[in-house]
Amino acid sequence: RLADMATHIEAARQMIWHAASLRDTNRPCLKEASMAKLFASEMAERVCSDAIQIHGGYGYSTDFPVERIYRDVRVTQIYEGASDIQRLVIGRAVLGG
Repeated sequence: RLADMATHIEAARQMIWHAASLRDTNRPCLKEASMAKLFASEMAERVCSDAIQIHGGYGYSTDFPVERIYRDVRVTQIYEGASDIQRLVIGRAVLGG
């Protein structure tokens, strides 16, 4: 499970770097930025959920930071465009609209 979590985090990181490099060179990046935001926010929630499961009952305890991180991660799916909005942006870009 830890290997999957690390792989998801690295994939999200690479997508973010790719979108940022497009932006830095003044190339269009709306689709890539939306894909990175969608993937990273959903993977962050999945990874945090797995972390809570790994911790067992302690995962929900305020004695460990994982419960707070999970709460913080939930906001990323709403902040700067909800996941469904990101899907619309991506869909339009893929269809050429």
